[in-house]
Amino acid sequence: MDVDRLVAEAREVMERAYAPYSEFHVGAALLASDGSVHAACNVENASYGLTVCAERAAVAKAVAAGVREYSVVAIVTDGDKPVAPCGACRQVLAEFGRGLRVVSEAGGIRREWTLDELLPEPFGGLPGWTGGIQD
Repeated sequence: MDVDRLVAEAREVMERAYAPYSEFHVGAALLASDGSVHAACNVENASYGLTVCAERAAVAKAVAAGVREYSVVAIVTDGDKPVAPCGACRQVLAEFGRGLRVVSEAGGIRREWTLDELLPEPFGGLPGWTGGIQD
């Protein structure tokens, strides 16, 4: 799958975001190593700490489908410029592989990073952890 198609999937799901408080709509589409795509949007809550980011929702959707290896995450917002995932999302994404490619698009602008660039020293609780599932 090409990145343009992945971004289009993120854009489509962004339209269904529930963001009555921030009015900042986010869609994320995660490309798994098996070629499947897992897309989700942000879901806000009146108790802000309970808000679920689109990236973490996409990871949860993929894990629920039995998929735990990803190569690219596309993030689309209705803002003026691309945004990187928040710190919590970076850490969750790092759990499943630090080499992830992160593509973000907003306002007709696209940016790309690797997860290693965005989170150079993620927390890893298991001995020998380097990102990704440990056997």
